[in-house]
Amino acid sequence: MIVCPNCNHQNPDGAVQCEACYTPLPATTTCPNCGATVQVDASFCGQCGFDLRAARVSAANNAENVSPLPSPLSDIPDLVPPDPLLPLEPLVANPSLETPTPSSPVAPPVMPPPIPVTKQPEAEKTPTIATPGGSRTQLQHHTARLLHVQTSTSIELPQNLSVIHIGKPNDRIPPDIDISGFPDSEIVSRVHADIRIEGESFYIEDVGSSNGTYINNSPLPVGNRHRLRSGDRIALGKGDKVTFLFQLS
Repeated sequence: MIVCPNCNHQNPDGAVQCEACYTPLPATTTCPNCGATVQVDASFCGQCGFDLRAARVSAANNAENVSPLPSPLSDIPDLVPPDPLLPLEPLVANPSLETPTPSSPVAPPVMPPPIPVTKQPEAEKTPTIATPGGSRTQLQHHTARLLHVQTSTSIELPQNLSVIHIGKPNDRIPPDIDISGFPDSEIVSRVHADIRIEGESFYIEDVGSSNGTYINNSPLPVGNRHRLRSGDRIALGKGDKVTFLFQLS
């Protein structure tokens, strides 16, 4: 089953859009290690923890090493050169079609002098973007942060990363947001969840945590992702003990 990241509706395998809200569903594939269904861009298998990125790199290297097939053009025989073209006969000018010479020269028309134009100074330009309606609006940059509910601590998301890892220090994937210093952090896995930034949108996905990830008190299935909106409640683990509010400004 594929769970919709927008309304959490369970859709059958192979569905491309949600049956309930018509939201496009993320593309899925199978884990080469255990055969479980995972997202195409997932980093690890939620069932067995297999490193899917290394499998994709290995498949790309095998594709580069495949020898090319012989070209079918090698069996085409050489073409026979065509016969030379016959020389063209020179054209004879017709005296009756010659342009007559004017009897007297015609003076060119007198043009008025150009009117001087004073160049106005350009106003300072502000970066703008075009909207679908044809108007232009100023480009805005959103700042995203996580507010820890239990301690009222605010954590600003890094703006130079497209994937932000949430968890605790480990030897596999060092966390970009370290949870080890917060109360009840023992229920949070070392590799717990990722926040992906695509343009102006933010998505969260569970990458195989032990105690799960909950969005607005609903469990987020492993391998699916949820588009975050300002005010969404993110609980890392059961019991709502390590909770963050997603905020945009």
